[in-house]
Amino acid sequence: MKDTPGKPSPVTGTTLDERIKNARAQLDAHIREVVRWHFSPETGTPFWLEKAKTFNFNPLTDVGGWDDVKKFPIFEDDWLRGGPVRKWVPKGYADRGVYVFETGGTTGLPKSRIVIDDFKIDYEMMSDTLPDQYFPRGGNWLMLGPSGPRRLRLAIEHLAQYRGGICFCVDLDPRYVVKCIKERKIAEAQAYKDHCIDQALTILAGGHDIKCMFTTPKLLAALDEALRGGKLEEKYRSIGKPVPRGGVRSIKQAGITGIFSGGTEFTPQFTREAYEEMLDNGEVYMTPTYGNTLMGLACSKPIGPDDGFKISYYAPQPRAVIEVVNPKNYDEVVPYGGTGRVLLSTFTKEFFVPRFPERDEGEREKPFEKYPWDGVSGVRPFSEIAGSTVVGVY
Repeated sequence: MKDTPGKPSPVTGTTLDERIKNARAQLDAHIREVVRWHFSPETGTPFWLEKAKTFNFNPLTDVGGWDDVKKFPIFEDDWLRGGPVRKWVPKGYADRGVYVFETGGTTGLPKSRIVIDDFKIDYEMMSDTLPDQYFPRGGNWLMLGPSGPRRLRLAIEHLAQYRGGICFCVDLDPRYVVKCIKERKIAEAQAYKDHCIDQALTILAGGHDIKCMFTTPKLLAALDEALRGGKLEEKYRSIGKPVPRGGVRSIKQAGITGIFSGGTEFTPQFTREAYEEMLDNGEVYMTPTYGNTLMGLACSKPIGPDDGFKISYYAPQPRAVIEVVNPKNYDEVVPYGGTGRVLLSTFTKEFFVPRFPERDEGEREKPFEKYPWDGVSGVRPFSEIAGSTVVGVY
């Protein structure tokens, strides 16, 4: 499948310092383009055109790059709760078909964002980081994660199609699970999780040659437990198929070679356990990601025992930027290795979100060769904020 228009060019440079400099120049140019698109009367976004009337600066003339993003107010997530959703559709895209993706919604109105091609570009960029050895071109995928109004369903399907495969999906409503947990209906939540795993086992038993999978950490552990307990072998027998020689009591034996996963449970402890006990000491490749409906995907450095299974995430610049800031002063970036709140900015022609305080904290990481800009490690729910992400719960 061809690249979706709008995918940024790779950063060039022969040294890390040169790549850092070029990445910054690319980011500045990208921000200028995106800001002018969203604030120009001809192409602009109705929400931002109206909001600009309250600014003490002119985005069209006073924003020359990343340093000027601080001129915008902190983005309030309540701006995304409720409609009309067309206030977020840029005039320049008035004739395009629009998706609406939701995030949250376990209490009150969910946050909604419009999407046209952004999810395709995000996952094509992520695809470029996947090793073909473990995520073979043409390989089929299992999507074992949230469905419904979330972008993951369509995004993983596009990722599979972009790589030449076909995606098989389960039906999963995480809001129902969160509701059960809040009402202390733990047995009901467990029964629903078992139902979702049973759907996955049915797909794996169907002979669809699944090689790749998206799932959350908790569902990965639940699938591994079911396989070790012989549930897939039981499924084979129930549909009248012989159990493959050697059995199917591990993720590797089920034929899966690559796993793309996301969630705040990705601690070094969980990653080590998954690597050693669920994934046959890395014979099944797993790549953690940190992302959401607003930003896209922050990819991680390759994980493994060499660095103690540390996970460091890097935003998909120039389309998004992650900062780790002082939670009492969002203008103050913490030093490398310091702990702070994750501050997210999204810069696409479909969606402009400057300086959105995430519900997570972490440690600031230095740039490196593949991602020559700041990263974040140790991501976890922000200690001063109640609640957790939907993916984190399930």
